[in-house]
Amino acid sequence: MTRTLLVAGTASHVGKSTVAAGLCRLLADRGIDVAPFKGQNMSNNARVVVRPDVAGQDGSESNGSTVDRWGEIGVSQFVQARAARTTPTTDCNPVLLKPRGDGESQLVLHGEAHDHVPAGTYYEEYWERACEAAEASYRRLAADNDVIVAEGAGSIGEINLHDRDLANVETARFADADILLLVDIERGGAFASLYGTIELVPDALRDRIVGALITKFRGDRSLLEPGIEEIESRTGVPILGVLPYDDPGLPEEDSVGLPGSEERGIVGDDDGVAADRRIRIAVPRLPRISNATDLEALADEPGVSVVYVPVDGSSAGPLAGVDADAVVLPGTKNTVDDLLALQEAGFAEALVAFDGPIVGVCGGYQMLGERITNAALEGTEDDNVVTGLGLLPVETRFEGSKRLEQTTVPVDGSASPLLEGADGPASGYEIHAGRTRALEDVTRPLGDSSAARGRVLGTYLHGLFDNESVRTTFLDAVAARAGVDRPTPVATDGSSSSTEPGVSERTPYDRAARLVRENVDLAALGDPFGE
Repeated sequence: MTRTLLVAGTASHVGKSTVAAGLCRLLADRGIDVAPFKGQNMSNNARVVVRPDVAGQDGSESNGSTVDRWGEIGVSQFVQARAARTTPTTDCNPVLLKPRGDGESQLVLHGEAHDHVPAGTYYEEYWERACEAAEASYRRLAADNDVIVAEGAGSIGEINLHDRDLANVETARFADADILLLVDIERGGAFASLYGTIELVPDALRDRIVGALITKFRGDRSLLEPGIEEIESRTGVPILGVLPYDDPGLPEEDSVGLPGSEERGIVGDDDGVAADRRIRIAVPRLPRISNATDLEALADEPGVSVVYVPVDGSSAGPLAGVDADAVVLPGTKNTVDDLLALQEAGFAEALVAFDGPIVGVCGGYQMLGERITNAALEGTEDDNVVTGLGLLPVETRFEGSKRLEQTTVPVDGSASPLLEGADGPASGYEIHAGRTRALEDVTRPLGDSSAARGRVLGTYLHGLFDNESVRTTFLDAVAARAGVDRPTPVATDGSSSSTEPGVSERTPYDRAARLVRENVDLAALGDPFGE
C-alpha cells in the first residue's frame, strides 16, 4: 500500500513546503517512487505543467476527447516534484485558488481555469466538485508511487473550517495519512500553538499525528528541552526534531514572504558585497502581484539588491530615494486594477522620467503598452479600454481563453541593448489571458511573445532570469550603465561545496534534504523514511 505523510502546520509559513521538498528528495535519493500532493492550494505563484487525461474527472461532461496538454499548479508542488525527481503534473495540486482581490479567487481544477468566485460561492457551488477532483488526483498518484508526501495548508486546527478543509482534514481522511505537525518558533508562543492545535484537531485525526517539528530555531537547543518534555507529556506527541533557521533557496509559495504592499523592502542585500559594487533593481510591489519568484534569481546574485517599492498612491515620486539602476514590472493576477494603482501612485510619470533599463514580465509587459482593450472596467471613458504606461508601442486585448505552455524561445541579443551578447534559447513558461500585438515596429529579442524598444523590454516568458545567459547579460548591461563593477556571477555548473560523503548541496532540493536529514528523527516516522 502507498504510505502517505501529511506535512501539516499550526499556521501558514511554518516551513511545510521546505520539509515536504526535503522529504521528497531524501526518498528519491533512495530509489523510492515518491510524489508530492496538495489537495487545495491558494497562491498566485503558479507553474505550467502537463495534465494527465482527466476528461470528465472534474465534474464536467466528457466526450472522449483528449484534454489540453498544459495546466497550472502552485509553485511548491512543482518544486517538490522536481525534488522527487518526477514529472510534475496537475495531479500534484488538483485544486488551485488564485486570489484576484475583492474577496474573489480564480478557481483552477485539474490545471484548468474556471470561474472567479467569492469564498462563499466556492463552498456552496464548487466544494463537492473540488473534493472529487482532489481525491481522483490522489488516487492516480497513489497508484504509481510508493509514498505520497502531502502538504497541508495554513493551520490544521482551524475549527471553523474543519468541515471544508480540503488540504488538511479531507486529505488526511481519503489518503489515510499519517500527520507530521510543524510549528514555527520564530513567531513566539510555539509550545502554546502546538498544544492548542493538537487539542483542536478533529478527534478522528488526533491519533494520526506521529510527531511534530519545531522550525526556524536560532540559538541553543538545550533551552528548549524543558518545554519539549512538557509538551510531549501533555500531548503524547513526540517532538521529532528542531530545525535551525535556514533558507535552502526554494521559491516562495506565495507573497507572504515578500515585503508588505505598503512598505519598502529589500531582498538580496545581505550577501556582504560593498555598496559601491551593488546594483539596485526596483520592483513595484503590486497589490495583486503574482509569480514574484521571477525575481528570485536576480536577488540570489551577489551584488544585486531587489527593492520592492510600495504602490499605495501616497507618493508623487514612487522611485524617489530608491536609487534604482533598473526597474522590473512583475506579473499580476489583475493587470487592469494593478495598472490603475500604478498610475494613481505616479509610476507612469516616474517610469517615463527614469532613464535606466525597464523590463516587464507578463502582466508587467501588458502594462508597458499603449492600452489594454476588452478590459470590461466600469466607470472608464470607454468601459473596454484602459490606457497603459505608454513605454512600448503595443496593445493587449484580453480574451476568455488562457494561454498555458512550457516554452523555449530563441534569444537574439542584438535585438535589445539589455541582452547584448546573450546566446542560446531561453526556457520558461507562459500563463496569461491577454494577447499582445505591436502597433509600430519593435524588435523581438525573445521571440514573438516579446517586444523591445531601446531600454524597455517586455516578455511573456516567466522564468526569464532563471536562464543564466539572459540573467548575466541583463545584469552586466545594468551594471555597465550604472558604472558599477559587479562581482562574479553565481555559478550554475552544478558544483558542490559539501565535503560530507554522500551529501550534495548542488540545488535547493539537496539543501532542503540535508536540513531535514540532519535535524529530524526520521526513524521515528517508520518505513520508508527511517531506512
